[in-house]
Amino acid sequence: MINSKGKNNKLITPENAASFLPIIISSIIGIIIILLFVIPESIKSNKVNLELNDYIRKKDQLPNLKLKYKKINQKFGVLNNEKSRIINLISGKTNLETLLANLGIIGRNNNIQFISIIPKNVIIANDKTSLDKSNQNQNLDNQIDPLLVKGLKKYLIDISFKTNFINLQSFLREIESQENIVLIKNIDVELIDNNDSNLQSEDPNLNIILSMIFYGKI
Repeated sequence: MINSKGKNNKLITPENAASFLPIIISSIIGIIIILLFVIPESIKSNKVNLELNDYIRKKDQLPNLKLKYKKINQKFGVLNNEKSRIINLISGKTNLETLLANLGIIGRNNNIQFISIIPKNVIIANDKTSLDKSNQNQNLDNQIDPLLVKGLKKYLIDISFKTNFINLQSFLREIESQENIVLIKNIDVELIDNNDSNLQSEDPNLNIILSMIFYGKI
């Protein structure tokens, strides 16, 4: 037993300690260097490599993306032109003031005796909300109006006048020939009770109330 202990004690000698100590210190320093420098740099290098691969992938896809953009831009241009044509077809170049002036001219040409011309309401596309909020049923009808597209507004006008049947027909034909779409929503016709024997066929014998709709650009 004494000899065994002596042998074990002889393993830890100053010479052995002098040999192992640099190895242990070097190992610790190596581990520290790996933890503090090698691993972070490796992670950073991998990140840069991934970004570089991503840039290369995007660069390879760039011609295809440019081609797709060109096609989409062409389709957008076609749709935009179609939209402009639709708006011009519905509204023409006539605004409310021009329409009212044209109504006056058409009325004079057809011996129309206007009693009143009352712009009642305006509805703007996308808003779908009437400026006159008193009639909810009317607003509901406007919400499903297929002609009220973006870029247009809708005018509702009530017109009251006197005329005869022949002039009424001619008046309505000229209204329909306007460049913008004009709709007759309601028409009330009342015969004028006149017992004058001197009444001529050209004289007014009808009271007319028209509810008209037309579309103009915003």
